[in-house]
Amino acid sequence: MTTFGFGRELVDRAEGPWVHMRDGTRVLDFSGGVGVLNHGHNHPRILAARRRFAEARRMEVHKAFFSPYLAALSHNVAELLPGDLNISYFPNSGAEANEGAIKMAYKYHGGKRNTILRADISFHGKTLGSGSLTGSLENHFRFPGLPGIVVHPYGDVEAVRAAVAAARTADGGCDVYAILVEPFSASTMRYWPEAALRELRELCTAEDIVLIFDEIYTGWGKTGALFYFMRHPGLVPDILTYSKSLGGGKASISGYTAREPVFRQAYDRLNDVILHSTTYYGFGEETATAIEAVNIVVEDDYPGRAREIESLLVPGLERIAKDHPDAVERVSGVGALHGVFLDNGPKLLNLASRLAPGFSGDPRFGTKLITLSVIAHLYREHKIMTYYSPNGQNPLMVAPTLSAGPAEVEYFLDALDATLSRGLTRLLTGFVKEKVGAAW
Repeated sequence: MTTFGFGRELVDRAEGPWVHMRDGTRVLDFSGGVGVLNHGHNHPRILAARRRFAEARRMEVHKAFFSPYLAALSHNVAELLPGDLNISYFPNSGAEANEGAIKMAYKYHGGKRNTILRADISFHGKTLGSGSLTGSLENHFRFPGLPGIVVHPYGDVEAVRAAVAAARTADGGCDVYAILVEPFSASTMRYWPEAALRELRELCTAEDIVLIFDEIYTGWGKTGALFYFMRHPGLVPDILTYSKSLGGGKASISGYTAREPVFRQAYDRLNDVILHSTTYYGFGEETATAIEAVNIVVEDDYPGRAREIESLLVPGLERIAKDHPDAVERVSGVGALHGVFLDNGPKLLNLASRLAPGFSGDPRFGTKLITLSVIAHLYREHKIMTYYSPNGQNPLMVAPTLSAGPAEVEYFLDALDATLSRGLTRLLTGFVKEKVGAAW
């Protein structure tokens, strides 16, 4: 955060892909709010929907009364999703959505199964439950978590088969109640091949395992499809979790939508209906905001916008990688979500460790420092805000809002090209000297 002058530079206002500072400068936000700002900052239709709700003095909390907003949002989401994904819950955060999905999967089996599978690289949240299912170097401290977690290599369906086979009960039954999967890993730029996802679906159907797709980050058009898994026709999870841009950049809301048979077996009886609920579930203004956010995604074809951004970013980033082979190891991504993997050669890493000693506890610190030096230069010299993924190989994330147009994409590409032309060694030494000087 100190890379962006945290606590020293103040924002005046923000609109679309631009952040306007109080000193009169403006910053191009190419972070996309880490998945929250598919609509950009302060989308006028989102603002208008919230204003209408407030001016009409609509009722916010609907615990004893039917909520037309909750019903409409659930209906609209069901209309957009494939198969019988049609029963939705709308909590506050992505971690809550994953927690709710896991509880439903466990309850679906009546507590008779005890094993859940997750990938070695994954990000599902930071609560105790979802955090224990997260495979990230961010989790450097071990908190208590869910029992029965089995880890498999990301995208390896044969390893999943082996894990399911190993989790047999004494009578030969299956002990796995859920498999939690990110079809596209937004923090590492990796994805499950289509054939592997379909095999996973077949395996879960055969063993009656609840298949959960986590599209917290990748939903609502970001990857060039409404949800990444929907690029594969006929592929349907048992539960889908999502959040981030569901709130249009203005509301804290997430969702998880289950296939009707899964919901009914888990909770469809009077004594079970409130086994999972939240205080703020179904707040009127939040759900009204999400309704409009989803409308905009569909009516303005956000998946198409992401594909248009991809058509500019892919050749541009590939050109930059070719022109700067000493700086860029590779580029990868889809839609409006890409990663630039900067070279982490031993010489540069050794330089990073000498310039900033004392971080031997973090094996990725050198790579992070190198990437931060590029982020800092983009911000300081070109007024472009980016970020790096704390998971996996720590790529520089290129994840613009879907309100960004060709001019903003080209401006970013030109700025990244100019930044890398300075050389990573020069960027790194300058960044460290600047931070050390600021500390003194």
